[in-house]
Amino acid sequence: MSRRPFAAVLAANTVSIAGSSLTLIGVPWFVLQTTGSAGRAGVVAFCATLPVIVAALVGGPVIDRIGRRRVSAASDLICALSVGSIPLLQHAGVLEFWMLCALMAVGGLVHTPGLTARGVLLPSLAEHAGTTVGRAASLYDAVSRGARMIGAALAGVLIAAFGAESALLVDSATFAVSALLVTAFLRGVPAAEPQPAAGKMSFAGYRAELAEGWTFLTRTRLLAGITLMVMMTNGLDQGWSAVLLPVHGREALGGATAVGLLVSLFGGFALLGALLYGAWGERFSRRTVYTAAFVLCGAPRYVVAAFTDTPLPLAVTMALSGLGAGVLNPILSSVIYERVPDELRSRVAGVTTAGCELTMPLGGLAAGLLADGIGVTGALLLFGGTYLLATLAPLVFPAWRTMERAPEPAPEPAPEPARSFGSADSADSVDVSRTEPAPPGSARAATAPRPSAS
Repeated sequence: MSRRPFAAVLAANTVSIAGSSLTLIGVPWFVLQTTGSAGRAGVVAFCATLPVIVAALVGGPVIDRIGRRRVSAASDLICALSVGSIPLLQHAGVLEFWMLCALMAVGGLVHTPGLTARGVLLPSLAEHAGTTVGRAASLYDAVSRGARMIGAALAGVLIAAFGAESALLVDSATFAVSALLVTAFLRGVPAAEPQPAAGKMSFAGYRAELAEGWTFLTRTRLLAGITLMVMMTNGLDQGWSAVLLPVHGREALGGATAVGLLVSLFGGFALLGALLYGAWGERFSRRTVYTAAFVLCGAPRYVVAAFTDTPLPLAVTMALSGLGAGVLNPILSSVIYERVPDELRSRVAGVTTAGCELTMPLGGLAAGLLADGIGVTGALLLFGGTYLLATLAPLVFPAWRTMERAPEPAPEPAPEPARSFGSADSADSVDVSRTEPAPPGSARAATAPRPSAS
């Protein structure tokens, strides 16, 4: 047994996610500073997140064939180039709006496969480290939240002191460090290397593997319900993180430093929530804790922001919301690891990630248009009301009661013809609920349902 691969993935995620938090705040601030338009900030968010859906949907089978280590490293290197090019082009005086949108789209396209590649390794790395998947998932999520907390605070300081371009340059460097860690320390881990294929690649075989993931998801009502619920909340949270919070911060809260501290406060309490759940959470009903936590981390932020123009009330709300958000990933990770067979995790992860992030492009775009059209206050209230309705789903639909039961036998995938794209023995795992906003252009949403609260 060796803990080095697991420690390397934790370190890579820490560095990468901290850097992504810089972009999370830096890109909207950069757009607002250079254009003054909330609508354009929404357009950038749309361009950054639309490719994420494509990457998540088609990436699952490809990740196993190329190898998770290679995919993760290549993803980080390309993201480093795309993010780093923005301030360099701006400094040269040649950056145009369409270039910014294109660079963010490239980052969105390649970043999700990299996160997925690391996330689906979690069960194998936990076994190597001699720990349980539940504990590994809690630690994985806690470290990620701590990184977001540090990155958000650093973003506010960097932007206030040196401008938004400095935050993007630091993010570019963090991607490069993450790629180096994964390349160096995951070498030789069997699950991180290319999985043996049954034959030559073919479109028919590739389509069959995607169909396996889709079939499993639709036949498992609880996973389908989670995906639909998180799809709604992720879209709303993308509007919050990419447009509404930056615009509100610029107009009423005093600038980028306040926004960075608010996001950092949320991340710090989310870390505390994850640690508390890891210690005592399994003693309580999953569905009850999940529902209460989601209600707490969702609508209150929007409502309080709509009626306050000072940081303190929103800071208290963000702290409580973060505490609720922290318990979501461990719960959803456990549910998904229990129900998805090892050999289907990458494929199910790709389908669920694509589903959960389907509304994210529209969320950012809608927030920008609404903020320009009816004002930030109206947009916040509309988003908050919709969020509240979405988080009540576990109390309404019977499928959510199965969160408490021992998992039923996994539904058998439909028989398929002999495939030539690859085999079904691509083992891996699923990263789950993202209770942090997807950084524009680096949606970090690893795999499976990942609520995005900010």
